[in-house]
Amino acid sequence: MNLKNTLMDALGMEVLISEKDKVEIKMPVDERTHQPMGFLHGGASVALAESAASLGAYLNVDPKTKQIFGIEINANHLKSKRSGWVKGVAIPLHRGRNTMVWEIKIFDEENQLISISRCTIGVVEKKTPE
Repeated sequence: MNLKNTLMDALGMEVLISEKDKVEIKMPVDERTHQPMGFLHGGASVALAESAASLGAYLNVDPKTKQIFGIEINANHLKSKRSGWVKGVAIPLHRGRNTMVWEIKIFDEENQLISISRCTIGVVEKKTPE
């Protein structure tokens, strides 16, 4: 998967594991992902979470006939972080025909839980070009 010129690229994300049952993505905690007070931005954590869930959902559909879109995401930020990196670990809770629900836990390099999210993904038929 080409991440060049995407939000994932801009935030320095790196895919570590991309399987149907588990996705892991690493992201730096630095000037790209900080909020103005110098801590990991909650929005960057949510971007990491949705990226992991979306990649997982993509791996569970036929990309020739289906497209996936994030529908809803929530996050609870449990711990702050100033530097280093975080890793989002996404696992599917539900894989249906029209929707999927993924749980994403974000850990730091010491395996401390930083944030937890749940993301609902819509599965849509691709339209044929007219």
